[in-house]
This record gives sequence, structure tokens and C-alpha cells, in this order.
Amino acid sequence: MAETIGEAVPVPSPEPRRERARTGLRICYVLPVYNEAEGIRGFHRALLAATGTRPEFDYEFIYVNDGSADRSLVILRELAIADPRVRVLDFARNFGHQIAITAGLDYAEGDAVIVMDTDLQDPPEVSLELIDAWRGGAEIVSARRRSRQDTRFKRLTAHTYYRLLHTWAEVDIPTDTGDFRLFDRRAAEELRGFRERSRFIRGMVASMGFQHTEVLFDRDERAAGETKYPLQQMVRLAADGVTGFSTAPLKLITRVGFVSLALAAIGIMYAVAMRLLWPSITVSGWTMLMVVMLFLGGVQMLSLGVIGSYIGRIYHEVQQRPLYIVRREIRHDQD
Repeated sequence: MAETIGEAVPVPSPEPRRERARTGLRICYVLPVYNEAEGIRGFHRALLAATGTRPEFDYEFIYVNDGSADRSLVILRELAIADPRVRVLDFARNFGHQIAITAGLDYAEGDAVIVMDTDLQDPPEVSLELIDAWRGGAEIVSARRRSRQDTRFKRLTAHTYYRLLHTWAEVDIPTDTGDFRLFDRRAAEELRGFRERSRFIRGMVASMGFQHTEVLFDRDERAAGETKYPLQQMVRLAADGVTGFSTAPLKLITRVGFVSLALAAIGIMYAVAMRLLWPSITVSGWTMLMVVMLFLGGVQMLSLGVIGSYIGRIYHEVQQRPLYIVRREIRHDQD
């Protein structure tokens, strides 16, 4: 068909077609679950809605049931039956959040792997921003909290802990960043090689290197249920982070020892001076003796506790027990 001279012929833009074209890339989601029966269906619907806006990728959803005591496994089985993209790893018992992430990474086979919790505090639509950053060249993309809907106590303790860890750790661990992140296939393969028992994955990721970037997001409140990281679990995770990636506590023992020695020297000089210069007013009492004994005893017990934490990590490592035990794997094509 001949074109009219001087008349512009509109050419359709190819951009929408490229956005919808299949890339052949697979995005694998690793989703640890522990007693999330109240909110798991809502999370899955939100995840499907988010990924449905990017049909150019193939998706796989690996739910890791970390020994849930509620109906989480029943619901996950129903999701797997209804959707061939869903796989469920059912642990023989509760092994912990960090181990559940590890198992999901071991089974993931995507070109990129996204780790996120299933309580909707990590918005599924943010995972699409992680994918965009990965497509832009990043090998690890972390979701960094710009704000969080938690109690004042939790915000304060988290803020303090992240900054202390950033100062003490021997690797550069980003602040305000949890386990919500994307790994390129190469980075995920390298992370699988980290097999220590007391795991602090965000520290492991920081120690790996690779080309890393961050995406800021606002963390929401839990959609349902209660937090699976109470104060005791948070303290344990914090201890794993400090002892796993820093020798600062051991160095602190040395500094405390020098301070104690200096105070003891001052006390000795004071006692000798009083005895020589003012013997008549020197009163032999037990108060000073008890103060010194209790102080030094407290320092010694604290020091032994810190050393014991490091020795305990060594003990767990030399046992060489499996990190986790998968009782069964549930797929769409299984009964």
C-alpha cells in the first residue's frame, strides 16, 4: 500500500509487546511458614495478584512448613493441589526461621530467588521492585525498611541492635534490613555453601560480596496471627549475629580485664597509703572486700558466658548433624 507523500504514518510502539513477551526466566519465591493458618490464604492471593501483573516471568512458590502446630500444612496442601507452581516442604519438626529459609534456597531452581515472610508485613508488590533492580544488573537486592508498623519498644531495640551490629561486625551488614531480598542464581548457589548451624543469613549475605543494591519500602502490620519472633527468639537471633560475625565480645573481655586491673591497682595503692599514712583511722571492714569480690566475680562470670557462647557454636558445628529434615515434599501432581 503506497504512502501519501507528506503524511506521517503512525507506527505502533513495540514497548507494550516487549513487556508482555515471555522472557524464559523463572522467579522462585522461598516462603517460610510457621503457624500462619489465619493469614496464609490471604498472603497467597496477594502474591498471585502481584505476580499476575508481570506475566512475562515463570514463577515457582516454595512454601516451607517449619513444623507448624496449626492447620498451616492442610492449607498449604490445598494450595499445592490447586496450583502446579506451588511446592511445599514439610519439616519433621520446627527447625527455626533461618533454617527454613536455608531449605527453601536448597530446593530453589530459579534464575532468581526471592525470600520473604508470609505475614504480609513484606508486601508482595515490593518483590516486583526487587525483580526490576535485578534485571537492572544487581546480583543481590535487599528490601530495606523505610518505616515499620511495630511497637515503640521493638522499633527502639531493632534500631539499636542493627547499629551496634553494623559497628561490631567484621563485615558490612546493612542496617534496617531483614531477610526479604532477591538472589541471582549465582549468588543463591554460593549461599548454599554456607552450612554453619547457628545461622544468621543476613550476615552471610553481607560476607559474600556480589553486586548489591537496596529497595526502600514501608513495612506493614501483620495481617493476622501473632509474631513468630518473640523477645526470646529475637535475643537468640541477635546473639547469633554478634557471635557469628564479630569477635568484639571477646575483645571486650580483654578491655574489661584491663579496666578491672587498673581499678584493682588504684584500690591497692589507696589501701597501702591509708595503712602507712593514717594507720590509726584505718578500719578493717568487710564492705570493701565484698564489693571487690562481687565485682571481680561478676566480670569473671560474664567473661565465661561470652567464651561459652563461642565454644557452644564450635560444639554444634563439630557435631555435623543435618541442618533440617524434610518429612515430605508436596507437589501438584502428588496425592
